[in-house]
Amino acid sequence: MKLLERCRSLSNPITFITRLRLDAALYEPAPPRRPYQIGRPRLKGERLPNLSVVAEDPAIVWKLTTLANWYGSGERMVEIASETAVWYSTGLFAVPVRWVLIRDPQKEFKTQEALLCTDLEADPQKILSWFVMRWQLEVTFQEVRRHLGFETQRQWSDSAIRRTTPALLGLFSLVTLFAHRQMTQAADVFRQAGW
Repeated sequence: MKLLERCRSLSNPITFITRLRLDAALYEPAPPRRPYQIGRPRLKGERLPNLSVVAEDPAIVWKLTTLANWYGSGERMVEIASETAVWYSTGLFAVPVRWVLIRDPQKEFKTQEALLCTDLEADPQKILSWFVMRWQLEVTFQEVRRHLGFETQRQWSDSAIRRTTPALLGLFSLVTLFAHRQMTQAADVFRQAGW
């Protein structure tokens, strides 16, 4: 939450997209101050219902959308609902966010996923596609950890990280490209390992 506060205070703010708990404390924006009102300005307005309650509300409008690359498994249709709110935790700044609820029309997964974005003007479909794109990065880091010892004990010093991390990622990319080219050129060779 503190990181979100700092990024919003920048002159060119950074947009964050992350998971949001369905029971997160979301509020309406603070009401405007009345003329000559004394006291500290309010940080938040009235408490909004939890997203788990919103997801079950029959009045909510769900928009059917198709994502081109759903976690590496191809095209997927999902329903999304989105609004803006203020996310607040005691002792911290109030952070205006756009939340996005995701629901599966085929009922293969329950409505358990909600996202937040710090860009209030961002399109909910775009927010979801940006979030799903992170899958490629996560797979890359998992493969680099597994095959090249990325983030192991031998890389715990700052100088080792500065020296070896770029080299490991670059070499991993080159080996992957060489292997892909070799596999596409030799059609009669049977693949024996995943990479």
